[in-house]
Amino acid sequence: MQWIAPYERDSANQTLEKSLWDAADQLRANSNLKSSEYSGPVLGLIFLRFAEVRFAKRRVELERAGASSRRGTRLEDPTAYHAEGVLYLDPKARFDYLLSLPEGAAVGQAVNDAMRAIERDNPQLAGVLPKSYEGFSGTLLKELLKKVSEIPAGLDYDAFGRIYEYFLGAFALTEGRGGGEFFTPSCIVRLLVEIIEPYHGRIVDKACGSGGMFVQSARFVAEHRKNPSAELAICGQEKEGATVNLCRMNLAMHGLEGDIRQAITYYEDLHKSTGRFDFVLANPPFNVNAVDKERLAAEVGPGRRYPFGLPRTDNANYLWIQLFYSALNERGRAGFVMANSASDARASEQELRRKLVEERAVDAVVAVGPNMFYTVTLPVTLWFLDRGKRGTPRADKVLFLDARHIYRQIDRAHRDWPPAQIGFLSNIVRLYRGEPPDFTLGGDEAKAKLEECFSASSRPSARSGREPGSRFAYRDIPGLCKSATLAEIEAQGWSLNPGRYVGVAPGEQDSDEEFKVKLEALNEELEGLNKQAKELEEIIAKNVAGLLES
Repeated sequence: MQWIAPYERDSANQTLEKSLWDAADQLRANSNLKSSEYSGPVLGLIFLRFAEVRFAKRRVELERAGASSRRGTRLEDPTAYHAEGVLYLDPKARFDYLLSLPEGAAVGQAVNDAMRAIERDNPQLAGVLPKSYEGFSGTLLKELLKKVSEIPAGLDYDAFGRIYEYFLGAFALTEGRGGGEFFTPSCIVRLLVEIIEPYHGRIVDKACGSGGMFVQSARFVAEHRKNPSAELAICGQEKEGATVNLCRMNLAMHGLEGDIRQAITYYEDLHKSTGRFDFVLANPPFNVNAVDKERLAAEVGPGRRYPFGLPRTDNANYLWIQLFYSALNERGRAGFVMANSASDARASEQELRRKLVEERAVDAVVAVGPNMFYTVTLPVTLWFLDRGKRGTPRADKVLFLDARHIYRQIDRAHRDWPPAQIGFLSNIVRLYRGEPPDFTLGGDEAKAKLEECFSASSRPSARSGREPGSRFAYRDIPGLCKSATLAEIEAQGWSLNPGRYVGVAPGEQDSDEEFKVKLEALNEELEGLNKQAKELEEIIAKNVAGLLES
């Protein structure tokens, strides 16, 4: 199925985001700073501007309360701010104070001191905020302060968060491959969240980057008229200390707190996570090699972090997949991004995949087309696990969705999904599960597309996946979706590649670009197989040599 949504020009907020970014990037271009040296401090200034807006609003409330209270004012009492989830700002840590510093003042030192004061008065941010502003010239820093001050104080909190996310994405793009380690495009995250539906519970991301999975989960809860801070307990691990700080700052930007720790997840489980979480979300690094498997030996086996065993190949994809699975409780759901090659990997990885499928844990798999990520052009796959599907009509089935031809073209090199497409795709999964559709995201456009494809009235009979009295009913559609049985999956060598099941819609043909993408994916798989063959050859040669010596 093909659905290419038209690209609509920037709204007012998007124009603000872009103009702020263009100005900040122009200032960087005229300095001697690298993007990686510039990103943290700029995000810190956006964070400070947002913190001051919330602080000022709370201060007005306290002034009014103090005027009518016999106990006097609490204007400079940090706990009066913390009680409402607001950061307390010392007078010299306020954005307006820094903005008013005269030319020639030690602006870099003043901003560093402001960040230290914020950490002192708000312990949850201890060690998080950037303090490298003395590396900026006074002129550059003053210009940045002026530019960030253009963010209107009346902007709602969610819009502030979107500006922060916009800058995260823009920095990821300018930093190239390294930037992709801390940022996953929001449309990908939003689809993951919409499908696992984290209404309430404990949520973990074991490769949490800058925290986008948590922010989108909180947004999902808020859109369903609940308080995210009351509904979600957030935990995360991340290898890079600087990225841990980005994540904690991002959470604070959105009024959230979480237990975010620095760790190498293969070896360390700082949250004692096995069987404890309701939801897992992640975009782990793909095809990592050189993991020390000897250090994992004690964590292998049923009820442990690697319940199905270790892959023989030097590739960590199936380590990550097992870490996500093992963290779930008996009704937990997971959604994560995975390299395409993991869906068809052979040898020991195929055996691990078989065990996962036979556990009835795999709920749905979505094929994503190329150019959806800033730093990876190849297509990827989204995996969804649901340990609560045992005992349901779909226990012995897996839903495969091909979303490679559903996208919006942003520019020549980048695509995304607008809300209507995310709403459409997530509601296919809901229909398959027998749940009612939810058009909170996507609205009428998503509803119209769902009705076009899954209208119950247009079909002579309905399969499982139809709610009683519903106007929608799930059905297999060539080129879009297929509910495959375990027997069908076994016949395909336990493959979880949606293309093997969904097929092609009548009359559709692959374009030259799609052929190129398929060829690149096949070449990636061939390289992996060649690597495995070389490893096996070395093992055989070593064993033969040992036999000859004996």
